[in-house]
Amino acid sequence: MSLVKFKRSPLENLITSDFFENNDFFDNRLWNKKLDEPALNIKETKDAFEVELAAPGFAKKDFDVSIDNGCLNISAESSNSKEEKDDNYTRQEFSYNSFEKRLQLPDSVKEEDIKAKYKDGVLSFNLVKKEESKNHKPKKVEIA
Repeated sequence: MSLVKFKRSPLENLITSDFFENNDFFDNRLWNKKLDEPALNIKETKDAFEVELAAPGFAKKDFDVSIDNGCLNISAESSNSKEEKDDNYTRQEFSYNSFEKRLQLPDSVKEEDIKAKYKDGVLSFNLVKKEESKNHKPKKVEIA
């Protein structure tokens, strides 16, 4: 007996991928950290930068936020488990979520005045600008 590879129709390949032809299946789908990174919004106002990080499913205690060498380091880790036992079966569920994000802070930010809050699955930061950068006006560059 020999194994024969199943050939899909061209139309099926548009909808599903062939596990055996995709050598980097595990790299791209299971281990790619980029897929697990939370969405990030950054808005600049005259006085500050407002950063919002979408991180639903975490509790405030799950986050670790620090500033090191001009970088805002944000990480979170949570795990849950539930077990249900009966005479005929045992059901166990568990989950684990984590992420790590580093943002290079501009020189115009006062590191000592950074404030953070977590509400409704969104981690928000207010990055206050230094006084001298608030009044900074852009310089016009002529094109030769």
